[in-house]
This record gives sequence, C-alpha cells and structure tokens, in this order.
Amino acid sequence: MNIIFMGTPDFAVETLNALVEAGHRITLVVTQPDKPRGRGHSMQCPPVKEAASAYNLPVYQPKRIRDEDSIRFLENTQADVIVVVAFGQLLPGEILRMKKYGCVNVHGSLLPKYRGAAPVQWAVINGEDESGVTTMQMDEGLDTGDMLLKTVVPLEEKETGGSLFEKLSKAGAHLCVETLQRMEAGGIRPEKQGETPTAYASMLTREMGLINWTKGAVSIERLIRGLNPWPSAYTKFQGKILKIWEAEVRPSDESKGRCGEILEVTRDTVAVQTGDGILFIKELQLEGRKRMDAGAFLRGISVKAGTVLGQ
Repeated sequence: MNIIFMGTPDFAVETLNALVEAGHRITLVVTQPDKPRGRGHSMQCPPVKEAASAYNLPVYQPKRIRDEDSIRFLENTQADVIVVVAFGQLLPGEILRMKKYGCVNVHGSLLPKYRGAAPVQWAVINGEDESGVTTMQMDEGLDTGDMLLKTVVPLEEKETGGSLFEKLSKAGAHLCVETLQRMEAGGIRPEKQGETPTAYASMLTREMGLINWTKGAVSIERLIRGLNPWPSAYTKFQGKILKIWEAEVRPSDESKGRCGEILEVTRDTVAVQTGDGILFIKELQLEGRKRMDAGAFLRGISVKAGTVLGQ
C-alpha cells in the first residue's frame, strides 16, 4: 500500500518500522513540530521524525493539521490509507475521509476501554490484569471509531508504564501490518464500540505523581509502577523531592502510625504507613542524587523511624 504515516512519540516508531519492513511505500510522514527541550532549550525533533530521516522519508510538520494548507497538502499526497499512531492532534473529517481506506489508528488499549491520551499507564495504575492494542477505523470522535482487530497483552506482577509501553508498541506494530493486509484483501468486518467501562485516560502530568499517603498501599504501589519512568511518583523528605521507583505491599490489620510515617528502617528497605497497609520502599531517588536501591540509599543518608513523608 501507499501510506501516509502520522505519529509523534516513541510508541509510533515501532509501527513505522514495521510498515517499512513489510514493504509498504511511505509517501509522507506527518509529525509534530520540533520543540525546545532541556535547560538549554535546544530544539529537538520528535522520535518519529528521527526514524523517518533514517529511512530518507519525506517529513511534514504542521502546527495545525486542521488548517486548509495542511488538508490540501495531504490531499495532494498519493496514498491508499493514512495510518495514525499517537499523532497528538485531532483530525478533521476531510482528512478522515480523504483516502480509499480512510484513517487507521493504532490505540494502546482494548477499546472501548481507556479512550484517551495515556491508556498504557492508566491500565497499570488501575490494576488491570491485561491490556492490549486495538486498530480502529477513525471517526471524528475521540477514540470512538469502529474496531478492526485486537491483540491482548497480559500484565506482569511488576509491570511498569515503561515496560508495558514497549510491549504494546511492538504488539501494535504487528497488528497494524496485519490490519492493512486484511483490509486490502477485504477480510475485516469493522465492529462498533459500546460504551466505555473506564474513565477517560487523561494525559499524564507531573502533579499526578505526588503520593497521597492516606490512600492504600496497593493503590500507591500501582501509581509508582504506572508513572515509571515518567512523570514518576514522589513525596517530600527533608524538604526535597524524593522519587520512589519501586515498592512492595505488605498488608497490615492495624494502623501503626500516621499516614506517611516511616515505621521501620532496615538495611535494605523503608517501611511506610499508608491509609491501608504498609508500603516497603525498595528503590528511590532523592532530589539532586542518583537513583539507587534502598540499601545503597540508606548507607549515604540518615533516615529515622517516626519521620513523616510528604511534610
């Protein structure tokens, strides 16, 4: 097929790679504009642009895909289908209906679950046993189009947002190639979505990572895993930000201290009281220092029982 590919982050790169390797002709790669990043505010291009450049593919970076110039540019680009993977802008109906096979989206959830910007991380935060990828015939709603194919990916006990992200990006790449093959052969029957059983998978923010110690240990541990590696879960310790990268839950029938209070410090762990159960911190990072396991951390920093985190 001749394909216009639209995508921006790392999640989309696997699909672009798979389409090229499958022998499809990518006539244009559309991605978000370069943005200033880091302390020096140097301009950095999106991961999809880097991948496209490695293949010497033409790249188009419109500020607004809904502008008339953008629409006409795509209209004049030869393609049978537009493949969209985490592009980052809503597409107008003119683009959705522009090509023979319309717009096919690769979405990181088992739709109709987790419509929205961050379905991968919310599946971990909410304690799902499985996630997956859905290919969808896009319409003008937000992740509401007819479903084409699905693939299920079980979540492991210590699954993080980052590890699931990698699994789903690979699964989505394979599913997209299969979807296009079957579409071209006329072997797919689109399926309407029902009502979503989950809340909208809103975009992640740094503020989401602030740990509320009145919540249960299970909920906090899931938050830690879901926000790993970004934006990360954190609390306050000695007036500084303390990121928590890994923790373990141990149920407790009774409350032994205030929420957020350090109950016990051993050679390799820190036990913290939560609103329900005890959280044992295994890996952490104090502001201005490297990420390390709790044993190494405790050898360099004094942590005392009775200290209340978050204050």
